[in-house]
Amino acid sequence: MPVPTERSTISVVSERVVLAALRLPGSRHDPNSPFGELRALAEQAGATVVAEMEQHRNKPESGTFIGAGKVEELKALCEQVNATTVIFDHGLSPAQICNIEEVTGRKILDRSELILDIFASRATTHEAKLQVELAQLEYTFPRLRAMWTHLERIVGAGAIAGIGTRGPGEQQLELDRRIVMRRSTELRRDLAIIQARKRREVQKRRVDHFTVGLVGYTNAGKSTVFNTLTAGGAYADDRLFATLMTRTREWDVGGGQRVMLSDTVGFVRDLPHDLVASFKATLEEATHADVLLIVLDASDPTSEMQYQVVTETLDELCDATKKADEREGLVWREPERLLLLNKTDRLTDNAALLVWQHRVPGCIPLCALAPENGGTGVGMEELRLRVAAASRGTERHCRIEVPMADAKTVSTIENRAQVLSREYTDTTVIYDLKIGMNQIEKLRAAGAKMKIQSLDAGPAIRDAGMEFGWGR
Repeated sequence: MPVPTERSTISVVSERVVLAALRLPGSRHDPNSPFGELRALAEQAGATVVAEMEQHRNKPESGTFIGAGKVEELKALCEQVNATTVIFDHGLSPAQICNIEEVTGRKILDRSELILDIFASRATTHEAKLQVELAQLEYTFPRLRAMWTHLERIVGAGAIAGIGTRGPGEQQLELDRRIVMRRSTELRRDLAIIQARKRREVQKRRVDHFTVGLVGYTNAGKSTVFNTLTAGGAYADDRLFATLMTRTREWDVGGGQRVMLSDTVGFVRDLPHDLVASFKATLEEATHADVLLIVLDASDPTSEMQYQVVTETLDELCDATKKADEREGLVWREPERLLLLNKTDRLTDNAALLVWQHRVPGCIPLCALAPENGGTGVGMEELRLRVAAASRGTERHCRIEVPMADAKTVSTIENRAQVLSREYTDTTVIYDLKIGMNQIEKLRAAGAKMKIQSLDAGPAIRDAGMEFGWGR
C-alpha cells in the first residue's frame, strides 16, 4: 500500500482502525479496559475498531515513539486485519507520524487529531466552528513540513530531477504557512470580538443573577442534569462530547429565587492544548460562576481518574481567568465547588458512594433522570436546597431603609427576604427582615440605595463590603 500523502482530511468515517498505545510509568488509563476511552472516541468519529496493540516502556523512542521493532509488528497487524488507519492514544510529533506512516503504509492519527476531528463534526454554532477551525490550524501549522514529504522527494534528488524542479516543495510549504498564519490571525480577531462580548455578558449576568455552572468529564450526564432542572432542551445522549456549546437557562430554586444555570463542554483526559485555548471563552464562562456543580459518573470504573482530570483542568482555567480578570481590573471570586455523584442508580452497592462521601464531604449522590424518564430522581431535591442556600448566602437579621421610588429594590426584598415587619415614612419603607448576604450584595451591585443596620450578633455588615448610610 502506498504511503499516504494527502492529509487535508482527517476524517476516519467508515475506516478500519487499529488502536495503539505506549504505557509509560504513571500513565492514566483504566487497567480493566485500557483502550475503552480511545475506542469510544474512535467510534464517535465513525471508525470501526478491528484490533488493539499496546507496549510498556519506561520512555518513548524519539523517532517512532514505540520503537522500530514494534512499528514492524504494527504493520503486520494492520495487514492481518486489513486496517487503513492507526490511532495512537498519545500526542505524536510530526516526525514520528511521518516515520510510522512510511513504515506501515497506513494513515496515522494521534489522540489530539482524533478529538479535533470529533469537535469539528459536532460544532454547530458560528463560534464553535471558529474555535474548532483555529484549534485545527494551530495543530496543523507545526506539521506542515511532514505533509509535504512527497514534494521533498522531488527536490531531494538534486541533479537527477534536473533544472527547473528544485524548490516546489519549499515554495508550497511557505505558501501553506502564510495561508495558515493569515487565516489564524483572522480567526483570532473574530473570536476576540465574540469572546469580549461574551465576557461582558457573563460579568453582567453574574451581577444581575446568581450563576451556577455544570462541569465534568464528557458523558458524565451534565446535559441530563441541565434538562431535569430547567426547560433548557439541551441535547443529551450517551456519547462523548454530545455538547460543544454553553447553554444557559433560568432555574427556579424556590422561595422566589431564580438562578442562571449553564451547561458547558465536557472535559477529557489529555484534551489538546490548542482546543483548550480556542475554547477558552466557552470554558471561562464556567469559572465565572458563583457555584460550580462537578458532575461525576459514579458508576464509571475510571471515576477517580475523571475527577482528577476535571479538578486539574478547573484549577488551570480558574488560575488563567483570575489573571485575566486582574489585568482588566475586575474582582476575582473563586467559585464554590459542589460534587454531584451522578448515575447512582447503576451502582450495585453503596461502597463506592461511601468512599466518595468520605473523600469529598458534602458531595450529593444523584440520579439526574426523573422517575417518568426511567430514573429515580434521587438527590435532586437536596441539590435544589443546597443551591438555594448558596444563592442566599449567610442569613442576617437587618433593618433596611429603601426609597419607595426604588420599585425594583422593594420588589426584590419583598420576594427574596423574610420580612418580619414594615414601617412607612413619606418617602421610604423600613424593613425588619432576615436576608442572605448574597442578596444584599446583588442589590448593591445593581445600584440599590439602602440604609442598612445589623440587628444580630454576627459580624458588622460593613465587614462584608457594605457601608451604612445612603450609598450606591
